[in-house]
Amino acid sequence: MSSPSPPPSRDVIRWGIIGCGDVTEVKSGSGFQKARGSQLVAVMRRNGTLAADYAKRHGVPRWYDDARALVSDPEVDAVYVATPPGAHLDGALLAAAVGKPCYMEKPMARHTPECDAMIAAFATAKQKIFVAYYRRSMPRFLKVKELIDGGAIGQLTGITYRLAWSTPANADPAKNAWRVSAENVGGGLLLDVGSHLLDFLDFCVGPLEEIHGRAARLATAADVEDSVAMTFRTARGVPGAATWNFSSHAKDDTLEFLGTKGRASLLVFSDTPVRLETGRGTEEFAIANPPHVAQPLIQTIVDELLGRGTCPSTGESARRTQLVMDRVLADYYGGRDDKFWTRPTTWPGRRG
Repeated sequence: MSSPSPPPSRDVIRWGIIGCGDVTEVKSGSGFQKARGSQLVAVMRRNGTLAADYAKRHGVPRWYDDARALVSDPEVDAVYVATPPGAHLDGALLAAAVGKPCYMEKPMARHTPECDAMIAAFATAKQKIFVAYYRRSMPRFLKVKELIDGGAIGQLTGITYRLAWSTPANADPAKNAWRVSAENVGGGLLLDVGSHLLDFLDFCVGPLEEIHGRAARLATAADVEDSVAMTFRTARGVPGAATWNFSSHAKDDTLEFLGTKGRASLLVFSDTPVRLETGRGTEEFAIANPPHVAQPLIQTIVDELLGRGTCPSTGESARRTQLVMDRVLADYYGGRDDKFWTRPTTWPGRRG
């Protein structure tokens, strides 16, 4: 087993990626090359031809078609697992077994028990696991947290979120199948898309409590849910509500924080300006997303591994987000403590 952290003399973290697919092309892959004190030295994909192509296009020295070979590479200090969530646990356990820290794509897993298995493995290895909820480090979202924490809207009294977009009723569930497959992601688009909002709320206003929710499959071809509604309270008792509709003609993506002196609002999936409305009028803060949106979070991970900072997105924080989603979706799947993806005929939501 390798040492539990990079040698003290090192001033760079050398990364290897398991699963160099679309998510790594712009969002994250280049972030490992451009972050200070970071290098991307190896990539892996089961299709060796595609792995070699990625390495060539991105200037990565080595490529593999075997995840075990990548994590065992002595020149790889830390591992980024960028596979679909159904393979996250396997990738995490490989990294933990060789004593290397891991950066896991989001959502962390298909359900909370897989998160627990990862956390336990890295605790045994005395290593760290981080999760790619990169909005915790993006400047636009940090501005929102600054406004709320700084009292710009007064005392926080309510939170609302609405997302709606169209998924055609006759859409082929085989296209991007991992996004609408319980076996591959743990559910529908709430896992892939909704997790961003839920994790940001965890970061911005504290862990969510008193979770209640319902999910339904109304208009799409896949077996998983396409409409979700939930209510919650923050640790300070502030009530909130959120809805996700993936079968809507109308489009919406609005997050609002309501307070005694004003309102702060933004779009979660667009870099339109953050809006602050108070008795003094309306202010807008135009803060563009970085070219590689995961790079600011990657920088915090590199800094923590080098002993010069702290990353805000850990296995423990990501587990809280996973637990919220499990509670919201439990009735649809007839519970989520077991391998529910292997028993689709028993899902009350699917049968309903």
